[in-house]
Amino acid sequence: MAEELTPLDCLHPSGTQRICLIILNQPLEKDYLHVLWNKALLRACADGAANHLHGATAGERDSFLPDYISGDFDSITAEVRAFYAEMGCRLIETADQELTDFTKCLAIMVEEIDRQQLQVDAIVTLGGLAGRLDQTMASVETMYHALSITQLPLLIIQDTSLAYLLRPGCHKLEVNTGLEGEWCSLIPVGGACQTHTTGLKWNLDDQVLQFGKLVSTSNAYQPVAPGNPREPVTVRTDQPLLWSMGIRRDGK
Repeated sequence: MAEELTPLDCLHPSGTQRICLIILNQPLEKDYLHVLWNKALLRACADGAANHLHGATAGERDSFLPDYISGDFDSITAEVRAFYAEMGCRLIETADQELTDFTKCLAIMVEEIDRQQLQVDAIVTLGGLAGRLDQTMASVETMYHALSITQLPLLIIQDTSLAYLLRPGCHKLEVNTGLEGEWCSLIPVGGACQTHTTGLKWNLDDQVLQFGKLVSTSNAYQPVAPGNPREPVTVRTDQPLLWSMGIRRDGK
């Protein structure tokens, strides 16, 4: 049976996905923050992300208190740390330097979901796809860790991009929320992937995606007549495969 997901449901005002939210140490987009925060059952900041949350919510900080802040605390400022501690937010210091603050924050979130017996459809991360290339690659690596940490989908959203690592197997991605941009891609980050797709402009018929051979960047969705909904995208892969897609901003 195919794993089914509507990746951009979490950003749609009428979306029904039950999510938990992780904020990373990058500039925050307030429109995304408000939508995701209001939907989230559990909210966390990874270390210096608390600085960005504190700055972006001036005048309304009492309404944006994370359930916990975790990390080695080398990025959070003393002022911000003191504010959230005074407001009763949990501060969880994690000193393991072999894992990123993102990975450690995710592991804590999964433990909390289990402890609180929350019914969750996806974990959404805000930030992690902009700025330094090495940090973007670290975000992708956390998605690989996530495959062994949780069965829940882990989505990363920033600016006009969403990233989601597909497990080996069959997937059905609904792409008809109206928030989808024009582009999408399938990138074999961890190694060669034998891949079959439907619903794309340039489908793959059990071809092998591999760096140095074939990578499906700058793909698009199967064209449909004006007014008709897009068909779902289906993907079958024998190895983890990175799906990314554009997000419409300002009606574009």
